Amino acid sequence: MAEPTAGGAAVTPPSPPGSRKSVTGTRGLVAAGFLLPALVLLGALVVYPIGYSVYRSFFDRAGSGFAGLGNYVEIFTDDTILTAVRNNAVWVVVAPTVATALGLIFAVLTERVRWGTAFKLLVFMPMAISMLAAGIIFRLVYEQDPDRGVANAVWVGVHDTFAESASYPRARPLPVHPLKAAGDGAFVTEEPVRAGIPARLPLIGVAAPDMPEDAEPAKAAAVRGGEVTGTAWLDFTRGGGGTSNSIDAKELGLKGLKVEAVKDGRVVATATAAADGTFTLPAEADGALLRLPGSNFREQYNGVDWLGPSLVTPAIIGSYVWMWAGFAMVLIAAGLASLPRELLEAARVDGASEWQVFRRVTVPLLAPVLAVVLVTLMINVLKIFDLVFIIAPGSVQDDANVLALQLYRSSFGTDAHLGVGSAISVLLLLLVIPVMFFNIRRIRKETRR
Repeated sequence: MAEPTAGGAAVTPPSPPGSRKSVTGTRGLVAAGFLLPALVLLGALVVYPIGYSVYRSFFDRAGSGFAGLGNYVEIFTDDTILTAVRNNAVWVVVAPTVATALGLIFAVLTERVRWGTAFKLLVFMPMAISMLAAGIIFRLVYEQDPDRGVANAVWVGVHDTFAESASYPRARPLPVHPLKAAGDGAFVTEEPVRAGIPARLPLIGVAAPDMPEDAEPAKAAAVRGGEVTGTAWLDFTRGGGGTSNSIDAKELGLKGLKVEAVKDGRVVATATAAADGTFTLPAEADGALLRLPGSNFREQYNGVDWLGPSLVTPAIIGSYVWMWAGFAMVLIAAGLASLPRELLEAARVDGASEWQVFRRVTVPLLAPVLAVVLVTLMINVLKIFDLVFIIAPGSVQDDANVLALQLYRSSFGTDAHLGVGSAISVLLLLLVIPVMFFNIRRIRKETRR
């Protein structure tokens, strides 16, 4: 009970030692009771696993013999694990930087787009997909076959727009045909051709689906005075029958086949076979050898081996950026919305261009937000596992290996070594701690302002 003082003010007497309350007015014992379940869970799910992993990393494969630092030495001497360390370094540098840069660009540009909200929704939507689903999607996207893989379908389409593809990649003559190999994939006639005597250029090895849809039944070329004529056709009759080196009724012309007349190693005339396989060369071709250049028979461009040893890591990083660029964009857009607009307008009034406003005003003001996004993504990529495990085929998993995947393989693979697996987990923890320390320090500086 409060006691009056000489001046009339009431003074509360001190509480007994055992009844002291915390700043929030809660007794310490009660607070400890509420915190105890959380502390038990934290100890069971975080502290104990970390401590046991550190302990286990100093023992051998069986866990019965002390190995000292041998497991840590193996991390930096085993080629497979070293590849994982190098790939992790690439991931930490490239993936967060690219995702943050794209998020910044998207956030700035969508402020000026009428349908900016819808665009943000589309970019952020991959975040709703699990890593497993994204890995399956991009495993199909990176398929080598252009008929199945979207990436190669686009790449082949662009390539074929600017580079002419081969007409008949697997066509070839039979030994009884009047053609022989001439190097570089080309074929040449054994004897010179003469005007007035139609030349015959039969080939085999072209599958029915590879034939042009508008190819017509082959027919013998007409004789034209002074000109060299001939027929190039598929010397194969579907269903059997037919005579070799002879134009049969059901055999199709090799439309689009390029024919060159060569004299003394020099091309004097060229022609292209029509839908029925016929072609005509000028009088200069009289007495020349006919050559079918190798460009007729090159294998069709089949795109890029996205999941090959050299490109598998960049390809997987691309799928990660597809997922997380939306996350970066949303956070940066939130920071952008809180910027003082008067500073941006003042810079424009002073004559700064939009690029100068972006580089010298917007980016410096967004630096704290960019740091949050970058550090968050760096922590995230240090433990990347799902995408690499699903997208990389088994034949190139060693080339795409990362520490989290190697941790799984060392701990649960066919040749499991729990000592090495524990050492890798400790290494991952040590790599994450500096990034987390930097993040906590930055947050404390922000709260002091």
